Amino acid sequence: MTGSSFGKIFKVTTWGESHGEALGCVVEGIPSNIKLDANYIQSFLDKRKPGQSKFTTQRKENDKVAILSGVFKGITTGTPISLIIENNDVKSKDYNDIKNKFRPGHADYTYQMKYGIRDFRGGGRASARETAMRVAAGAIAQKILGNKVKIRGALIQIGKEKINYDNWDWNQIKKNNFFCPDKSVLKKWEKYIKEVRRDGSSIGAMIEINVSGVPIGLGEPVFNKIDAMLAQGIMSIPAVKGFEIGSGLKSAELRGEENADEIISKNNKVSFKSNNAGGTLGGITSGQDLVIRFAVKPTSSILKKKSTINVEGKNTYITTKGRHDPCVGIRAVPIGEAMVAIVLADLLLIQKSLKN
Repeated sequence: MTGSSFGKIFKVTTWGESHGEALGCVVEGIPSNIKLDANYIQSFLDKRKPGQSKFTTQRKENDKVAILSGVFKGITTGTPISLIIENNDVKSKDYNDIKNKFRPGHADYTYQMKYGIRDFRGGGRASARETAMRVAAGAIAQKILGNKVKIRGALIQIGKEKINYDNWDWNQIKKNNFFCPDKSVLKKWEKYIKEVRRDGSSIGAMIEINVSGVPIGLGEPVFNKIDAMLAQGIMSIPAVKGFEIGSGLKSAELRGEENADEIISKNNKVSFKSNNAGGTLGGITSGQDLVIRFAVKPTSSILKKKSTINVEGKNTYITTKGRHDPCVGIRAVPIGEAMVAIVLADLLLIQKSLKN
């Protein structure tokens, strides 16, 4: 299988399956003499791990990370860093009844057609559990970016229920189970998720990520524009179905004078009157905040009865049991932050290599 690696200089390769013995990743390109330990990486993983609230999957995984290589006495050596997380709360029997059926919305059918074999336990390699290692790698990427680059994500919509941007408060995100910046919608969201779960269904979501402190000049025209690299990174996350930067799809509704981010200089300091471009110009960072949004589809594993086929190609029905997120978008927030960090770290190292 190709496609398990991402990045050019800061390169991340993940491995492992949802119900396998463990998950892991190898991260290359990390400069030497950077302070790094497992506790630091764990602080990022704890934001994503399952079973933390009644609004996510009840699978109980500590996601305890161990560093196997590339760090000596708490300092990076410049060699590849290998990380591992053991799977503990595995209940593969939940999938025995459907192992010969293809779950609609999942990768079961395409994996079987492509490889002639698939791991039916929780989706195997296609499972969102793989993203735990992306979050771990994202923590290392943040070390390369430094404290000046601040990456923050928030859940801004569940189904048709949206936040009020006028109520945006970054401090609220750490105080609730939804990574939500608007406390006024929390009770409505809680009721909404409970109703969806009670119905045996699921719901989609929208996430917004803001990055401040971005240096000017990241991004490599023509095919490796910052926009394109961010899109690739975000769209590689399981269940993500849409990506936009800045004004995004709404740009189609604007006139030229509305969309253009006018540039001014005051006291020899350059600034912009707006940020419809989302922090990029010509695929290169402009120094403004990066603003991206991505849509996550409803979890495909639901209790609702659905039509499908079995491995013999015969029509049948399927109901997916087990422990699943009623809204996978909730735990996608730290995953999105991680992928943004990985993209930016890679482009920063590329930029530095061009100056040498």
